[in-house]
Amino acid sequence: MEDYNKIIESLGVRFIKAKNLVLQQPFSVRNYYDVGNNLILLHKGTIFFGEEEQMVEEGELLFIPGGRSTKVTYGSTDGRSITNDDLITNREKFFKSNNDLDLIGDAEESHSYVSFEAKVFDSVNFFASLDLPAFLISGNNKLANLVIKVVEETMQDLPGKERLISIYTENIVVEIVRHILRNKMFVEQLATNSTYFKDPRLIDLFNYIKENLGGDLSNKVLSNVANVSEDYVGQYFKMLTGINPQDYIEYQRMERAVFLLRTTKKSIREIGKDVGYKDTAYFCRRFKMMFGIPAGKMRRRESAMNI
Repeated sequence: MEDYNKIIESLGVRFIKAKNLVLQQPFSVRNYYDVGNNLILLHKGTIFFGEEEQMVEEGELLFIPGGRSTKVTYGSTDGRSITNDDLITNREKFFKSNNDLDLIGDAEESHSYVSFEAKVFDSVNFFASLDLPAFLISGNNKLANLVIKVVEETMQDLPGKERLISIYTENIVVEIVRHILRNKMFVEQLATNSTYFKDPRLIDLFNYIKENLGGDLSNKVLSNVANVSEDYVGQYFKMLTGINPQDYIEYQRMERAVFLLRTTKKSIREIGKDVGYKDTAYFCRRFKMMFGIPAGKMRRRESAMNI
């Protein structure tokens, strides 16, 4: 348990967004995908997830880890089938945002969600590192109330709003980790993580990659950082993390690109260069391959989310 405490203590949690939404028409997203982790609390109606269309009951929570593509159905399973690209582009056709505190949970076919990051040493996406599928959380009133508290705070302009949202979001992450441990879920992955997150050479690699996303991150450079041979560094990294270092670097570069698309007015060319891609066309192809939508549409995602 001490190892798990160390991992929890090392987690950097960042709130991204929270909403209370009312479904406008039933639909399925064949490849729902987000960089952030999403915790969905179903108030009324029906939600199904996964290829087997597992049902979420009212009052239950659906956790969708960031970086994981999942099929999600809102309302009837006979509804329209769309892509994640369609949802981002036409979100207002499918959801209406509720901004009235008194109406949270009252509308038919409504849910609340909180989107957040949780990174070990501010570098590694914790839930993505476990390779978790989307999963259901039942009977956890504390977690459900935390989701509602975050949504309520986002609807109000009160002193200390950001502080409370940060505290509640950190509590959400701890409760999800506790749920995983309590139900003995993904035990092997957790045990592996608790081991490799203590390796100082790996931590040095994580930090170096984070600080040099726009530069040379070849295996030759990484081998010097970790003080291992160039021939061995790829094997070493994959042995401890389960992922090829260049695949990990590309994911970090793309995640950084999403952040820049959302928070700056830099051009696609500038952003690609900032995250290590000299060829803009290649950057755009890799971006669409990873996220399923063009970089330009990802930029519009924030305004589409703010219905």
